[in-house]
This record gives sequence, structure tokens and C-alpha cells, in this order.
Amino acid sequence: MDEGAESPAGGAPPLRAHFFDLDREAVAAWAAERHLPRHLVDQLLDWVYKKGVTDPAAMTNLSKAHRTLFESEFEVLRGRTIVHQSATDGTQKVLLSWRPAAPESGALLPQLSDTVARGSETESVMIPSEDRRTACVSSQLGCPVGCTFCASGIGGLEGNLTSGQIVEQVFRLGRLEGVDRISHVVFMGMGEPLANYAAVTDAIRVLNAPWGLGISARRITVSTVGLPAAIRKFCDFELPVTLALSLHAPSDALRREIIPWAEFSTIGELLDACDEWFHRTGREITLEYILLGGVNDSPAHAEDLATHALRIHANVNLIRYNEVRGIPYSRPSSEDVHAFQETLRARGVNAHIRASRGRDIAAACGQLRHERSAVVP
Repeated sequence: MDEGAESPAGGAPPLRAHFFDLDREAVAAWAAERHLPRHLVDQLLDWVYKKGVTDPAAMTNLSKAHRTLFESEFEVLRGRTIVHQSATDGTQKVLLSWRPAAPESGALLPQLSDTVARGSETESVMIPSEDRRTACVSSQLGCPVGCTFCASGIGGLEGNLTSGQIVEQVFRLGRLEGVDRISHVVFMGMGEPLANYAAVTDAIRVLNAPWGLGISARRITVSTVGLPAAIRKFCDFELPVTLALSLHAPSDALRREIIPWAEFSTIGELLDACDEWFHRTGREITLEYILLGGVNDSPAHAEDLATHALRIHANVNLIRYNEVRGIPYSRPSSEDVHAFQETLRARGVNAHIRASRGRDIAAACGQLRHERSAVVP
């Protein structure tokens, strides 16, 4: 069945469970309840995750009855590609429209409440480099944080994505032309990942699982604007993922000006939570810092940022502001960015300048929104 296809009567297709929402145990429980052979579970997971096959008719080692049952009860691809754009640097961006989740149909299926509604859309990005293919994925529809320099928060938050919708983004990006497989995943798209904690952590388990996409946990990064309680909870997550804190300002007063959610926690509280992360997990945290020309990019700002980074043993990623139509910030000069970096390095901070990828298709950091400039037929 074609993705996004309608029923023969012309109405919307019947709602089925989203296959990517289920882990191996849930698929096994589904099979056991229907008295299906145990090997069918491994066959289905292999076809979808290893071979990338989403059409049951192409699953040739399944019986016709099993293919028919699978198609009647599951849909593998719930989203529909609305826009697919490619940048001059090889970055690719996909806008997906999501059909609603199926209503609960028994204990085998996950809770799918508070999910996005019909017609809801999210963007995700594939970023290529010499030795990696990175998927930048969204965790929510829109964003509740409202950073004044970011396009994703325009319009606020409409809902959470399910774990299956998160996994599907990575799956789809891995099937784009020129992509052998996704090697890294960053939760830096639309939304605040730790505000959708259960779905994000469930998705990470599937992304990492040997029966799933098999992506190393150390190659998965979760970026948060800072929820101290959620960071402490995340310390107990069983997989050794990387945590990044979007700090963006070295003082509480300035941070509250550019990040509305900063009123809920101080930088000191955030650093305490990050310090706990470092000591409980043994993994260094990364501070993400968007440089806004004339706002947070002075030598004094760099000195204060260095103090914070040294306190929690953090690396720093410096990101030049990427222009967003209608947002009145300016991109700092290369000279100012490098001077800021040198100030950090002089204090002993491991600081890098992140390259802006996909700017010509509005796919760079802070630019993700519902772009429809190149509609797919």
C-alpha cells in the first residue's frame, strides 16, 4: 500500500497500530496472543529494521496469511512526506505529516494519548560528513520553550510525538538517496526532548537495540534547554547516551531574555543537575551555545561561560546564529566567533565551532519549522 494512500472508498484509511511503537517484547506478545509461530517475530523485525522493507507483500518468507494479518493490524510508515529538500552541502530535510495514532486496542499496544492530531507536521534532517550520517530528529510538534532566536517555537507546542514517530524519522532518513545507514542521532530538532521523556527514552531503546536500528548509544545525543529534575531522572537511564545542555547565555538575566523557560530554573540549578550527571554517569556533558551578534558574544560572556564549563567538566559547542525570517537577531562575524572560542580555550575549555549545515534550505540549527517551499508531488 502506498504511503498516505486512501481507502478504495475515498475516505481515510482505517487506523492500525504503528509498528515502530512496539519493542521486541510487545511484538512477541502480539504474536503469542494470536498463537503465531515464535520465529515470525524475528522475521518481521528483520524485514523492517534490517532490510528496510515496509510492504508486507514483499516479505517473501512469510506465509500469505501472516502477511495479510500483519497488514491488517499494523502500519509501518504512519507519516507522509510533504516536502523533501536537499542543500548544496548534501544536507537533506524532510517535512512529515502525521496521521493520528490508533485508539488503544488492548494491553499489547503502548499508551498513545497526547499525540499529535491529523495534519500535524514535523521536520527532521540528515546531515552527512565524511565518516557519519547524522539524523537530527524532532521529539514534539512545535516547541514549548519559545527561545526568541529559534523558529521551532513559533506557534508554541501542539503535542508530543510517540516513540514510533521518533523512530520513523530516523528510519526514513536512513532510506534517503545516498544514505547507507544512519550512524548518529541527535535530538536537536523541534521540541524539548526531556519534556517528552517516556517517548524519547523508548525510542532510544529501539534505535539502539540489536534487533532495531543498532545505533550505538554513545552516538545518540539528547539536547535539553534545561529541566533539572528531568536531567536527574535521565541519570538513571540504562543506556550511555550523550547529554547536551542548551545554555546560550552565561547569566540568568540574559538567559531569561532569550529563553522564556529560563524563569523556571537558574543556571546554578542546571549546573548542579549537570554536575550530578557527570558524577553518576562518568560522561562529560556538552554545553550548546548559540552566538547572537551583539547579544551574548562578548569577551565577558566568554569568560563567564568558561567558568560554568570548567565547573561541570563540559565541552562547548559554539553555534553561529542562523537567520530566521521575522526574528531580529544578527549572525556574528567569523572574527568574533573565533575570538570567543580562543577566550574559552585560553581558560582550558575544549571548545568547538559547529559548522552550519543546510542553511540554504533552512535546515540549520534553530531554523526548523513547517517549510513548504518545495512540495513533493
